[in-house]
Amino acid sequence: MIVPASRRRLVLAAVPAACALLMLSACGSSSDDDDQPMACAELAGMTVPAARIGLPTSGATVTSATVEAAGGTAPKTFGEYCKVMAEIAPVDPAAPKILMQLNLPATWNGKALMLGGGGYNGTIPNVAGNVPAGPADRPNPIGLGYAVFASDSGHQAATDPANPGVFALNQEALRNFSFEALKKTRDAAMYLIDKRYGDGPRRSYFAGGSTGGREALAVTQKWPADFDGAIVLYPAYAAASLDLQFGRITRALAQPGAYPNLAKRQALFDSAVAACDGLDGVADGVISHQAACNASYDPATALLNGQPLRCPGGADTGDSCLSDAQITAMKVIDTPIVFGYPVASGETGYPGFNTWGTDFGRPGTGVQQTVTYLGLNTLQPTTPMPPYLPTGGVPYHSGFWSQWAKYFVTRDPGFDALTLDPQNPGPWQARISELTGLQDINQADLSAFESRGGKILMAHGTSDQLVSTRATQAYYARVQAAMGAARTAGFLRYYEIPGYGHAASTVFNAAWDSLTALDNWVEQGIAPPAQTVADTVGVPGRTRPLCDWPAYPRYRGSGDVNAAASFVCTAP
Repeated sequence: MIVPASRRRLVLAAVPAACALLMLSACGSSSDDDDQPMACAELAGMTVPAARIGLPTSGATVTSATVEAAGGTAPKTFGEYCKVMAEIAPVDPAAPKILMQLNLPATWNGKALMLGGGGYNGTIPNVAGNVPAGPADRPNPIGLGYAVFASDSGHQAATDPANPGVFALNQEALRNFSFEALKKTRDAAMYLIDKRYGDGPRRSYFAGGSTGGREALAVTQKWPADFDGAIVLYPAYAAASLDLQFGRITRALAQPGAYPNLAKRQALFDSAVAACDGLDGVADGVISHQAACNASYDPATALLNGQPLRCPGGADTGDSCLSDAQITAMKVIDTPIVFGYPVASGETGYPGFNTWGTDFGRPGTGVQQTVTYLGLNTLQPTTPMPPYLPTGGVPYHSGFWSQWAKYFVTRDPGFDALTLDPQNPGPWQARISELTGLQDINQADLSAFESRGGKILMAHGTSDQLVSTRATQAYYARVQAAMGAARTAGFLRYYEIPGYGHAASTVFNAAWDSLTALDNWVEQGIAPPAQTVADTVGVPGRTRPLCDWPAYPRYRGSGDVNAAASFVCTAP
């Protein structure tokens, strides 16, 4: 009997090992290898020939392969798996290696999942962990039987923790970070998956947020045959253009008296919530109709507990109000940067952020400290630029910009990032343009991916303080313009999550079973039904409908305000 590859693993699970090996030898394979599954320990020391990797490398080597015991606590349980660590060697001997990890479950579902990174990468993501904003009430992908893998994108942050952008001094490392490590990692992983199981995966998915969201879009645009679906969360797709907006924001916050401390940010947040919370039909602590808030709220005229949010005379008179300098700086965050020069990626600027009602950092610990770190942190930008650390420092925007200006643009570690005007970069214009060509992943025509059945689930929190939701809206609109609204709806969904910040939130911390929805769409052709997202921090267990943008969840007028069923997706 010939056993199809898609069923072979189910058969193998039910027969003795010796019979399974005989059956495999008679069945053939989708690969050009010998189709004999290998024990975990046999993978140790194995090499991946450079010819099996689709971009130039010096091949890859498995540095260790160890069996990890089953474990976890319900519902996050997992079975036994083979933990494979490998290195992909560069072409340039001065470039760092790409370090990767591949977890191969003993009970495999026949599918693979690649996880994206974050920030400047430099570490391997937790491949035993969840997808971004993944569900809290289901096993992680490794527990569902996925072969899960990821890499550090081709450099190691531990080499110089204070300067996570220093790798960009090497051109191969820069290109790896920009997108090339994705292909190299994927191809090496496919080779090793085939060696372990005697067959390649029947489905492959990619999931990432922020930089990882950019990476998810990169694989669909550049190698549309490599993956069957992608989960794209808060994607920093136009990365270089975003960096230029970071520079504009940093220069505004560095002005005398312009930086609002934690207490002032609490006051601004409370004022915006008081003004905008009810725009969705109910005061529940979450601004759901963000577009209406953007259009109506102005900190210069807003109230806080019945008093003007603007300090008397515009001076800085205390922590319960904002000075004119601080209001001006926050309005820079709300508005776009417009480039006065052409760039290679074709971008003309980068949008502002949903500033009013977004948590840019407030007093608090735990998740709130993470939110603050990813927002405006605790120190004003200055020269020399202090570090940006989870325990305190300059705004994430500012630290990220400083690293980009020093190591990507000028390649001068002593360069003062505050002296570089992103709208008038002078002698650095050509270099900035070149970087946009590498880092802005903005192709809108996804026909090659769509035509072979690829599916995308994309989502973004309306209160993201680090990657603008408006930028994701703009990209989605470009795809619709390039491919038509009806065709786009056949393979791409875009949702916005009210109150959710960048990867973490104390207002509404999102948990969504995106992987099941994506897999059902790809495997069974079942388009995503009405989706629900849960809160794990603000009001644990609270749910909301996920609305196809531009719709937002509006309260029906009755029912439990913490239940998705009490809301209906409404066009603005």
